Amino acid sequence: MSTSETLRPPPEANDLPTTTTASAPARRRKHHRTWRRALRRDWQLYSLAILPLLFFVVFRYLPMLGNVIAFRRFRPGGSIFGEYWVGLRYVKMFLADPTFWHVFTNTVVLGTLTLLFCFPLPVVLALLLNEVRARKLKRLVQSVSYLPHFLSIVIVAAMVMQMVSVDGTVNQLVRAVGGEAVPFIQRPEWFRTIYVSSEVWQTVGWGTILYLAALTTIDDDLYEAARIDGANRWRQTWHITLPGIRPTMVTLLILNIGAFMAVGFEKILLLYNPLTYPTGDVISTYLYRMGFESSNFSYAAAIGLFESLIGLTLVLSANAISRRAVGTSLW
Repeated sequence: MSTSETLRPPPEANDLPTTTTASAPARRRKHHRTWRRALRRDWQLYSLAILPLLFFVVFRYLPMLGNVIAFRRFRPGGSIFGEYWVGLRYVKMFLADPTFWHVFTNTVVLGTLTLLFCFPLPVVLALLLNEVRARKLKRLVQSVSYLPHFLSIVIVAAMVMQMVSVDGTVNQLVRAVGGEAVPFIQRPEWFRTIYVSSEVWQTVGWGTILYLAALTTIDDDLYEAARIDGANRWRQTWHITLPGIRPTMVTLLILNIGAFMAVGFEKILLLYNPLTYPTGDVISTYLYRMGFESSNFSYAAAIGLFESLIGLTLVLSANAISRRAVGTSLW
């Protein structure tokens, strides 16, 4: 190598290749062309998303504008965005209201009980059905278990009230064994049991379908290898089946946590009565009474906004914890 080649100065910064900086706009142009080409090619498929998007815009996003009345004085018949600004007046009102904290406690208790029973039971039922080898029996159990999901909440509430009434099926069984009839639907201590039991009966079968679909994605070779290594059914379930359906479990758990505060409004409204308010009155039913029966819409909007913020916080927290702990999350 000659001396002149050895002592050659390094190239200037302006002489370096500009491929990296010049490729970014090119990639953006290529992305836009690819998107337009896909839209022209599959416009029929994309058009199917128009109605769902309109649904969410009209019934989910536009109503969010009404949250402004939580900070404005609203009078029925006046401006839809309130008459004048009152700041945090209504927030301070419900934070100082003992009735609100009572219904808040009821909501947390009912939400916790619903989550504890309605989340793991579909997993258990799916694992049990996965072990059933008789196809006819398996299909029969599936059909019987998820049929209540398709019943109207009004029908379910009417069935529950008929069963637990004084002359209902439950009290007939109580009388048959020598007991006295109990007005379950009028006893506050029985309301949570009745509600959670009806939720389990109505939702467990539908959740089982989701987990059975997830079980079909697990490779059978993993079970074969485990059997060769001497693993019994319990170890196969613990080390293969449960990790295989873990993404589905985590996704449904995050969604259930997000709906933790929004305990079933329709069913509770149909089942409860003034006698069961001490244990059955939740935030959603309290909002209904404040907004539509008392016409205190601004106060109800403030409570609803507070409930929504708690739900958003729960979803974000559960998603972050899941992403860090098990590596699975919604986003």
